[in-house]
Amino acid sequence: MRVLCIGGGPAGLYFGLLMKLRDPSRDVVVVERNRPYDTFGWGVVFSDATLENLKQADPVSAAEINAAFNHWDDIDIHIGGRTIRSGGHGFIGIGRKRLLNILQARCEALGVRLVFETDCTDDQALARQYGADIVVASDGINSRIRTRYAATFEPDIDHRQCRFVWLGTHKLFDAFTFAFEKTEHGWFQAHAYRFDDTTSTFIVETPESVWRATGIEDMSQEEGVAYCEKLFAPYLDGHKLISNATHLRGSANWIRFPRVICRRWVHWNTLADGRRVPVVLMGDAAHTAHFSIGSGTKLALEDAIDLADEIDGQGAAGIDQLPEALARYEATRSVEVLKIQNAARNSTEWFENVERYAGMAPEQFAYSLLTRSQRISHENLRVRDAAYVEGFEQWLAGEPGLPPMFTPFRLRGVTLRNRVVVSPMAMYSATDGVPGDFHLVHLGARAMGGAAMVVAEMTCVSPEARITPGCPGLWNDAQRDAWKRIVDFVHAGSEAKIAIQLGHAGRKGSTQLGWEKMDYPLAEGNWPLVSASALPYLPGISQVPRQMTRADMDRVRDDFVANARRAAEAGFDWLELHCAHGYLLSSFISPLTNVREDEYGGVLENRLRYPLEVFAAVRAVWPQDRPMSVRISAHDWVEGGITAGDAVEIARAFKAAGADMIDCSSGQVSPDQAPVYGRMYQTPFADRIRNEAGIPTIAVGAIFEADHVDSIIAAGRADLCAIARPHLADPAWTLHEAARLGFRDVPWPRQYVAGKRQLETNLARAASYAQAPGK
Repeated sequence: MRVLCIGGGPAGLYFGLLMKLRDPSRDVVVVERNRPYDTFGWGVVFSDATLENLKQADPVSAAEINAAFNHWDDIDIHIGGRTIRSGGHGFIGIGRKRLLNILQARCEALGVRLVFETDCTDDQALARQYGADIVVASDGINSRIRTRYAATFEPDIDHRQCRFVWLGTHKLFDAFTFAFEKTEHGWFQAHAYRFDDTTSTFIVETPESVWRATGIEDMSQEEGVAYCEKLFAPYLDGHKLISNATHLRGSANWIRFPRVICRRWVHWNTLADGRRVPVVLMGDAAHTAHFSIGSGTKLALEDAIDLADEIDGQGAAGIDQLPEALARYEATRSVEVLKIQNAARNSTEWFENVERYAGMAPEQFAYSLLTRSQRISHENLRVRDAAYVEGFEQWLAGEPGLPPMFTPFRLRGVTLRNRVVVSPMAMYSATDGVPGDFHLVHLGARAMGGAAMVVAEMTCVSPEARITPGCPGLWNDAQRDAWKRIVDFVHAGSEAKIAIQLGHAGRKGSTQLGWEKMDYPLAEGNWPLVSASALPYLPGISQVPRQMTRADMDRVRDDFVANARRAAEAGFDWLELHCAHGYLLSSFISPLTNVREDEYGGVLENRLRYPLEVFAAVRAVWPQDRPMSVRISAHDWVEGGITAGDAVEIARAFKAAGADMIDCSSGQVSPDQAPVYGRMYQTPFADRIRNEAGIPTIAVGAIFEADHVDSIIAAGRADLCAIARPHLADPAWTLHEAARLGFRDVPWPRQYVAGKRQLETNLARAASYAQAPGK
């Protein structure tokens, strides 16, 4: 097999040496535009786990890399005159030039041909010149090859919002250091770490708007470096900042990070000699991860390892099997890279929005930074640095040993004993809108299961407001009395509070039960629908709703008010207004569902007019000592729909109207939605609304461990966490998670205390067994 790597960065060099190491008969060529042993850049960072991967792939180069590494465990965060340190993070840093020199020397020792000072302008010509059977495009973040075959690779390049400059200094930092300084124009931050015996990397970053307002755009390179040196002088101890990008002028040193995602990683060329030769993307040519999580070089090296593994897995006849090997490489690596890129996106957005978090106390600011990617959780931090976490918990709770999940929360006259609420989940089990024994058992069991509050499913304000015939209501006294029975049981049998969520299905009403054909009209007995506009939910399938008239609006508003009065009479502790998921009030808010041309359509302010009117009317009759929240769809996940930025404005409007909290869900407004799912994937909406709009929030969506709840609450991303599916599977989820955490100071129903002791004993025994030698 003849291998051609275009680009002599970490990806190309490492793939080249692995291919030669595994089969010396292979002809491997790496083409690089720079001179021999000449490169640019400062230090790169790995985790300890990445080094272990390198040791497995090539112990010789790994040993030399390891010998050149600087290792540290600590992170220092400087903010507001305070320094907060967290340990146990396991970083290793090495100069980029030193790393490449090691890989170049290893390639030469193995017989890889290194061709320097060759600027590739035609990959096909090079492939013909070297008779390549495979071409690896490792030509970096501005890959010409990726651009040439863009129709195949379909790159998505997003230039992020901050400007940054990559500098160095002879100040030797003993921890990975984040330093934040506020100027009259906004925040600057530095990312600094030592990578050899004399030098540290010093990256300075700031939002584009701040960079322009500061005037760095018009400064010379020397002036820009001097500005940064003066700004971060408290951390440099008299040392200078150094630029090695002398080939660039002035503001060209400051770039916006390009986030690169490619839909495909393999392109096939048919050369003049008739051979089909694959061109394979690797490293930054295929994907990028923001420097704030230090994974760019890690991804490049692991790309090389995985591609070599896939090719070698086909044995000696590997050339014939290349299509299958490359398909597996693309499939497996794209998934792994996406995980890192999702974490990098969270980290990137955190640093783009330092202003959002700067008002936090330094303790919480630092915790938010440490957990910004959502890959490092509360318990993971505890494993790394138990003393740090214990100190932070004491600061947060005011007492030692109290996990964030179990800190109380007070809103108006209601105090919740912890931060877990049972999310409202449609049960489709009411008869004529009356909740029955199922609802008593369902909500009662979960109230006894440790959650601070249970939220009843969307309760409909009229027969025509129901999603399905099985949905409950509060439009008559019989329904009120049935709900009161449930509320009384929750109050008598547990310490939990209980909330009602009032809503109107709008254009999504008159459909089959959830376990039948969801969102499809009833086979018979349909009732007429109303919505903001006459648009069906499922075109060609759903019933077309009538656009609401002012008389309709008055009637529905009054229905909400009457239902709220009955909810108060039933004894509910909390009321939530459902303005999400494409139901009636949501249909006014989203431009996808509201195309009205009157005062209730058009700009967001107009689209909010009717939902705010309903909110105000309900708030006026809801007891003043009881909280009222609003559930919104914080993102429609459809081009042209509501975005996270819109959600902040929506939250501000409801806050001004008197809302106490925003329940931050998303989607379900349009069948065309394309959500980006993942762990805690909606939590960033709660974070942004809480910390920009200045109103408490509920996080919801793929939160399924106590560790998730602890991390969200501790970082100030939300004030409560709504748990849905885990509570369907386990009514006592909160109690069981407390036991799993080892937190025993949580009350159980007295009838079940014996089970508490047994569970805690079993978990302690299992933990002890797992830690025993040889286990």
